[in-house]
Parts: sequence; structure tokens; C-alpha cells
Amino acid sequence: MPYQNILVATDLHEECHPVVARAQDLANSSGAKLMLVHVIEPMAMAFGGDVPMDLSTLQQQQFDQARDRLNVFAEQYPGLLPEHRHIAYGQPRQEVHRLAKEQNCDLIVVGSHGRHGLALLLGSTANDILHGAPCDVLAVRLKKSE
Repeated sequence: MPYQNILVATDLHEECHPVVARAQDLANSSGAKLMLVHVIEPMAMAFGGDVPMDLSTLQQQQFDQARDRLNVFAEQYPGLLPEHRHIAYGQPRQEVHRLAKEQNCDLIVVGSHGRHGLALLLGSTANDILHGAPCDVLAVRLKKSE
């Protein structure tokens, strides 16, 4: 049975274009809807928890910048409609799983750095997304930057 709803989780770096291209090929061949998600982690997580200041303005700027970057990134893929571009805020694993469930996705596509060793096989974020995913997960190997 072909995939009908494909979600690509991306950090919007240039090395992720082959991941989206692979997902787009799958979507085109099966007539699936293609969606893109970028997850912004809360700034407090980056600082290790409690931060004694209000970060709401910085977080809004981060969100606005991510939305702009997502749109520029997605414009390179015909058929990736604006309503299929998502920005989520939280822990990547939880947000990707949540969106996949909400959108009835049957495939999540992520990039994999393919590092050596079982623990590094997919990288921390891709590995997190794999475990407990509500649907199939495709890890597309990313090429090392020269």
C-alpha cells in the first residue's frame, strides 16, 4: 500500500536537501501529501533549565526567523504547499510524533549522519524520532560536508 501522508523532519541546513528530495520522490510516485516540520527547542532547554529572565521576545524572534528560513527552504520544492509547512516548539521527538499523529502520517523521513557504532547510527534526534514513532520512519543518509 503506497504512502499517503509523508512528514519530513528537518533542521533546515543545506545538507538536508537530499532528505527532502527523497521524500518528494516518494510522495510523487505514490501521490502522497508531503509535509515539512522544523522543531524549535525552548531556549530554557539549551541553558539547562531555569533561566532567571523572560525569554519570550527572543523566542518569538527565533520562531519568526525559523518561519522565514522554512519558507525559503521549502520554496525549492514544487508542490510543498505553505499549509504543509510546520514550525513546532518543544522537544523534537515529541513534536514530530504529535504532528505525525495529527496529520495521519504513514511515513516520517529524517536525515541520518551514519556515524559508526550502534549508538551513533542515526544521531540523537533521528534516533529519538525512530523510537516510539506512530508510523514508518525512513532515515536518509546525509553526506559528510567536505
